[in-house]
Amino acid sequence: MKIVQIPLLRDNYGYLIVCEKTKKAAVVDPSEADPVLARLEREPVEFEAILNTHHHRDHTGGNEGILAKRQVEVYGHKSDHGRIPGLSRGVDEGDEVQVGEMRGKVFFIPGHTTGHIAYLFENNLFCGDTLFTAGCGRLFEGTPEQMQVSLKKLMALPDNTKVYCGHEYTESNLRFAMSVEPKNPKLASRFERVQGLRARGTPTVPSTLEEEKQTNPFLRWDSKEIQAHVKAANPTTRLDPVSVFAAVRKMKDSF
Repeated sequence: MKIVQIPLLRDNYGYLIVCEKTKKAAVVDPSEADPVLARLEREPVEFEAILNTHHHRDHTGGNEGILAKRQVEVYGHKSDHGRIPGLSRGVDEGDEVQVGEMRGKVFFIPGHTTGHIAYLFENNLFCGDTLFTAGCGRLFEGTPEQMQVSLKKLMALPDNTKVYCGHEYTESNLRFAMSVEPKNPKLASRFERVQGLRARGTPTVPSTLEEEKQTNPFLRWDSKEIQAHVKAANPTTRLDPVSVFAAVRKMKDSF
């Protein structure tokens, strides 16, 4: 499997995924058409599908332009008919998407939106705006309970799972993470490394799920340091996983 990261808009990533045996390919979350079409011109592939994780325009904005030039299937959650341009294949939890000989498993992970999904090909997770490197998406349509369950579902995947998210937000996410868990040595080390990468203009995506479990504050509701920070901010907050997650998400919203 070959993965080509395509920078889009200001800080988005789309991903061209290619079955190296058959040369069949799909693109994940094309926010713009022209950069994707230009990349396809340079790749010797048979392009057959758009895989959208959710309906937001910065993930689907290129659909119509691509469809004007290429006849391909458009995948997205079945509830997003009418919200994802050109959606032709509505999918849900446990469904499979085939690209050449590659099979991608669909995970339903609402929270950022009510129809958010992720695609897992081998150990490569394309998770849109649910799980970010060192962060998670805002709760535009879902609830803290939904998002915590969705993140917990992704956390159950193997530690070597590669996290391909929709945005280059790692540095700012880690700056917030340092504010709620400053004594975490793995977090401090990651922050220093990511600052170096960004200073050179190098992408910080993908990360691994192991790294996210160690340093992402939205997955660390069991951290005593984060719990203490939550209690200090609001002594009445309960310390169950959903309440801690919700409190940390609220802090990040105003960070």
